[in-house]
Amino acid sequence: MNAEDDRLLTVLPIHLSNALAPNVHIHQFPLLTRPLQTPPSAQAAGKRIVFRVKPKVRRLEVHVPVDTRPEVWNSERARDLGIARVEDDKEKNQESQKTKSREGEEPRLSEIRMQSEQVPQQGAYMLGVVRDGRLHLHPVSETYQLRPTLTYMDVLSRKSKRRTGAGDDSDSDDGPPPDPDDEAPPPAVKKEKKQPTGEAREVQVAARRLDREGGQAIQGGLSAVRRDMLMTMRAEEEEAWEDLEYCDGETEESGVAYEAVFSKRQEPLECKTTVADFLKNTSNS
Repeated sequence: MNAEDDRLLTVLPIHLSNALAPNVHIHQFPLLTRPLQTPPSAQAAGKRIVFRVKPKVRRLEVHVPVDTRPEVWNSERARDLGIARVEDDKEKNQESQKTKSREGEEPRLSEIRMQSEQVPQQGAYMLGVVRDGRLHLHPVSETYQLRPTLTYMDVLSRKSKRRTGAGDDSDSDDGPPPDPDDEAPPPAVKKEKKQPTGEAREVQVAARRLDREGGQAIQGGLSAVRRDMLMTMRAEEEEAWEDLEYCDGETEESGVAYEAVFSKRQEPLECKTTVADFLKNTSNS
């Protein structure tokens, strides 16, 4: 193909809208091999997809009902996993109001939870839709990837170790694991009891470690990065979930939101950015 073949085929007027800002997000499901829909067997039983959010820490969760057909689902195993999930939710303060209202029922793993990780956006992301020969653009505020969360398997693993007698769980309650940046503590030495030989004096000892990168002392045995991670995890556990209504693409609510993407205004926008400014701000990459 040469330059003569690069001819202009059509011109599309561009319409820009921010009517839904900042509520337009990109939700990616890297491990999902089918559309985000309720399985037919669960839909026939009246189950629906549930969505909840922790807005302060920007954590999203989508609960998709499982396919409960006997040929693909083990109900006995679902009971064991359901009990482990209830305990895991209580330990991490992750219970929702709907979960608490079902405390009298036998726990069963009836849904797959997909939890989000926010993806940093490189530049400005836009949602674009072509309608009636016009390109309608709407800014995308945030991007998330959602993957299944299996933290309840840790609870099940601890129970299995207790039953088989393998391992010792007493060490797991002694606080967080040691910081890998810290030096290994000296081995404990049993001291023999000695008779006092003189006047006793009180001595105060302060331990401090220097950061490897040069200099700043860090107290308490935790690096600054690890301490920030623990504070973030604690803030997430303390924030309560807010339940939202999930609307499939075929619902009336989704249709209303979709129509809001399209701009209804016809007046032209005035560009206040000069060509020089545009070239100056354009990344070389």
